[in-house]
Amino acid sequence: MRNAVIELRYLGRVWRFGGVGQASAPGNARRNMTPPPEARASSTAIGTALMRAIHTRLDPEPLIDDPWADRLVPESARAAYREAAMAKLASERGAQAPATPDAALDAMLLAGSGFTNVIVRARYTEDALRDSIARGTRQYVIVGAGFDSFALRAPSFARDVAVFEIDRPATQALKRRQIDECGVSVPQSLHFIAADLDEDDLATTLARSSAYRSDLPAFFSWLGVTMFLTRDANLETFRSIARCSAAGSELAFTYLDNRIFVSPSERFRKMEESVRSVGEPFRSGFDPERLAEDLREVGWDLIQDVVEAQLVECYCRNGRDFMVPMDYSHIALARVRA
Repeated sequence: MRNAVIELRYLGRVWRFGGVGQASAPGNARRNMTPPPEARASSTAIGTALMRAIHTRLDPEPLIDDPWADRLVPESARAAYREAAMAKLASERGAQAPATPDAALDAMLLAGSGFTNVIVRARYTEDALRDSIARGTRQYVIVGAGFDSFALRAPSFARDVAVFEIDRPATQALKRRQIDECGVSVPQSLHFIAADLDEDDLATTLARSSAYRSDLPAFFSWLGVTMFLTRDANLETFRSIARCSAAGSELAFTYLDNRIFVSPSERFRKMEESVRSVGEPFRSGFDPERLAEDLREVGWDLIQDVVEAQLVECYCRNGRDFMVPMDYSHIALARVRA
């Protein structure tokens, strides 16, 4: 799908970008031109890539060194986000706007509730992946890959690892177009598999790739996705991954403590409204005290469950003032039961 379109909604305004690569001006005149769902890529995937790019550019000792994040974001998307950032500043009475739209965008994303989560979850997952590779794993499956650049960055510890990226067709199409426009070839180790996990079974999806070996261990990452699916869809995905994975395969995934939906903090309310405004609302969480039992029922052993604050304490000892953890956000590591 070469005409994927993304909508960015903020402060009652709408920006659309994608298609031929041009951003649409916000306003009521274009509100009735919303593309069908199957043609729409993920706005949160773009935002996540921009956060990784900012972290790489601004942190003197980045937890994730991702020079590809900036290159994978279409310029039309960046322009839309800049305008949204300037609109946000204009709406905040007494706020002093940065000198440039780029600075406004950086400030908006750094202040976003999800910024810290995006960075520390990526670092935790790649550390766990490195350990798994050291034990012999040679397959890495990124579920809901978005604009992840792991295969393009090709860390030295994963040079002989096959990477499988699973995501919605529209998001994947936009990413592949950006790779083409960067003038680089897709690495032979990278395999794209288009799927909508709201509708598609993951085991069936992976079976479409002749390169994936279900009889060999694999490492799966599933970051920033479970909260956008129903509980039933999440449990079915866990089952599906276990069915198509050799014993000992591992999975790193993020989730929200479901108690935050009952007693939301002001910070969570703002984050929830933000994702809802772009058409990607939160749908479910897990109870940390029952997580191990939930996983056992669908074929997994829980290895580790870490709250975001613990990751910040572990990774941010050099004083990163902009790393503010969310107390309701977790990352967990699980292993397929033998």
